Amino acid sequence: MAYDFGPFDKEIKETEEWLTREFTSIRTGRASPMLLDSVKAEVYGSRTAINQVASVTIEDARTLRISPWDKSITKSIEKAIMEADLGISTSVDDQGLRVFFPELTAERRSMLLKLANDKVEQAKVTLRGHRAETIKSIEASEKDGGISKDEIFRLKEDVQKRVDAGTAALDALAKKKHDEISS
Repeated sequence: MAYDFGPFDKEIKETEEWLTREFTSIRTGRASPMLLDSVKAEVYGSRTAINQVASVTIEDARTLRISPWDKSITKSIEKAIMEADLGISTSVDDQGLRVFFPELTAERRSMLLKLANDKVEQAKVTLRGHRAETIKSIEASEKDGGISKDEIFRLKEDVQKRVDAGTAALDALAKKKHDEISS
């Protein structure tokens, strides 16, 4: 009987995607429109993501340009950015807003590295939890009499190989983020 690793592989991929999303919220010294993805402004009576009411472009390495489609919501967008407390400053002009990313201090860099490490550890814990669930599932099918002891051993090795590959992918994402923060 062949064991279906499809759900397990999907959980590993979802963990990688979660870590990638979490890393986009960690600000580095460079301007990134993705940093504003979680910021929602009060527009027309409801909380709306900035990228749904304005275009967000990179002006230079440390500046974003936000051009609202309706100029009357500029103040609302500015207020939402300030309330998000992302460590960035804004400036309003006739075309919309400019968002400035200040240089990172050594203290702030070390804090961001610690935060990134925490996120990676959370992802690894999630991965280990998925591994435990999959191994329980394999052992349950042994008790049902569907799989031999040798097959169980081989399947457990296969699970560990998949976890190792997932961990390596998480470590690669972490290294990339560390390099980004440190530079």
